[in-house]
Amino acid sequence: MAVYCLGSINADHVYSVPHLVAPGETIAAVELYSGLGGKGANQSVAAARTGARVVHLGAIGPDGDWAVARLAAFGIDVSHVARDGAPTGHAIIQVAPDGENAIVIYPGANLRQDMARIEAALARAGPGDTLLVQNETSAQVEAARLAAGKGLRVVYSAAPFDAEAVRAVLPHVSLLALNAVEAGQLAGALGPLSGPDLVITHGARGAEWRSGFEEISVPACAVTPVDTTGAGDCFIGSLAAALDSGAVPRDALRYAAAAAALQVTRPGAADAMPDRAEVEAFLASA
Repeated sequence: MAVYCLGSINADHVYSVPHLVAPGETIAAVELYSGLGGKGANQSVAAARTGARVVHLGAIGPDGDWAVARLAAFGIDVSHVARDGAPTGHAIIQVAPDGENAIVIYPGANLRQDMARIEAALARAGPGDTLLVQNETSAQVEAARLAAGKGLRVVYSAAPFDAEAVRAVLPHVSLLALNAVEAGQLAGALGPLSGPDLVITHGARGAEWRSGFEEISVPACAVTPVDTTGAGDCFIGSLAAALDSGAVPRDALRYAAAAAALQVTRPGAADAMPDRAEVEAFLASA
């Protein structure tokens, strides 16, 4: 079994600030951290750190070889990452002392995906495998349709939220992942949801899995956050990898909640993802 991820690859520029900038305000950052990010890269790293075999499908610009090297260093198959003429995507991230953040993303090469390459990457994929998609790339609808037709579990993070993007991808989705704000936006845009299973994260209040009339909830793990950037990506990547390993939904949710709790105690996104041994030790001590 394998986890395939069609996802963004970004350079994250993270500025520690005394507070999130208000409209018209100029403030001085107290620290700068640069590293690997993007919802896709974050989810791939989280899944790989959980122990899954991960294949990343994405695109970088001429300035992005370092990002591919970082993904490869986590044990991720990067043979299907394309080089494009557009700049590598990047994010400008403010992080306040309480760990809250504000993010501006430039998509760059992430919006230059190639279906021929995606088809080649998924040529040997089938039932038992998983495809992760988000809204930070192009071709997520076509990739989800292809994967669903081959019997893969398709896990879709509907972020950044766009109602029309969700409407287009939804027919091909096995598991839809949203945070509480996105779930409210979805209900307002599309009405009651039927079809795929649904995972909703509630931050410090935990997470839930809805499947038909069944609902499973797990609490969040109490920690002191340092940086919440990438926490949702850590949760979904860890959840997908746990499911890929055969975990039942409740156990997969519990594992993902613990992984995300550990991740927010460290600065950065992809580079802050915990490995399976750390998560299992954390759960054992809880």
